[in-house]
Amino acid sequence: MLTVIFFLSSGLFLGWSLGANNAANFFGTAVATRMIKFKTAAIICSIFLILGAVASGAGTAETLGKLGAINTFAGAFVVASAAAITSFFMTKIGLPISTSQAIVGGIIGWNFYSHTSTDLSVLYKIAGTWVFSPILTAIIAFLLFYLTKKIVESSKVHILHIDYYTRIGLLIVGAFGSYSLGANNIGNVMGIFVKLSPFKEISVAGIFHLSSAQQLFFIGGIAIAIGVFTYSKKVMMTIGSGIFKLSPVTALVVVLATSITLFLFASQGLYDFLASHHLPTFPLVPVSSSQAVVGAVMGISFAKGGRNMNFKKLGQISLAWIATPIASAIISYIFLFFMQNVFMQSVFK
Repeated sequence: MLTVIFFLSSGLFLGWSLGANNAANFFGTAVATRMIKFKTAAIICSIFLILGAVASGAGTAETLGKLGAINTFAGAFVVASAAAITSFFMTKIGLPISTSQAIVGGIIGWNFYSHTSTDLSVLYKIAGTWVFSPILTAIIAFLLFYLTKKIVESSKVHILHIDYYTRIGLLIVGAFGSYSLGANNIGNVMGIFVKLSPFKEISVAGIFHLSSAQQLFFIGGIAIAIGVFTYSKKVMMTIGSGIFKLSPVTALVVVLATSITLFLFASQGLYDFLASHHLPTFPLVPVSSSQAVVGAVMGISFAKGGRNMNFKKLGQISLAWIATPIASAIISYIFLFFMQNVFMQSVFK
């Protein structure tokens, strides 16, 4: 069991990195505009992302399993380590990147090393969301901005009341976004360990059930929460004020638009409903909350005529998005070599 715990530690490190880099996106704008204190944001974010991970995390984890069927603990340990190291480095320099890209890069590195073919249809589906999700979020934010502006102007609410309602709204949509993040991104943290899980199903009085995978997701959720508390503030400030200056009301729009996007790509119920009515579905894949929130901020900027956009910072973030999967794949391949030939651990069967 100690060996299993050691190998799971890389997934926990990845969860910590996700919390430090991605989970804070849903409160970054609120904290940067001083509408919500960092501690309050961290507590609410942590509670709801754990709930989302345990209750709704299975769908995206299954998709990642189709990309690369990692079949040893040592191999999973290396892949998660490569993704975590890449995410940590990007967090260190204050750039919001995609943990989804990092874990996908790590899996592809394993596929190359183990001579396992990569399911290109799954890869294209996941990579397509990296392009589509920020565009979709920008459109949603653009529309929500005009809708919110019209509501505020027609309601004639006193400025102090607007401030109060905005603060409450940021708390509500931040909680919704955190839940969606836990549901959508826990697959990045623990998805590669699901088929290797050593845990047995827990059942209490035939009412409360916790599957082996849900226990993994719960542990991963706690690791994400620790990342939120210990190291997320720098990325919060980058998202909240580094790309485009946001007011409290536009911050609310950004968080809501981002939350909606992640929910669309995480909801098994929505997927089943659309499929049963023969409507186009959103694939259940882990998308980047960082990319979504950057898309939302851009949507707000375009709604305001594109003024004051920090294109230098945006360019740095875009380059980080390109570099992340490549760096993770290379690190994964190199670490797999050392794990197998230096530490004599089987990284694939």
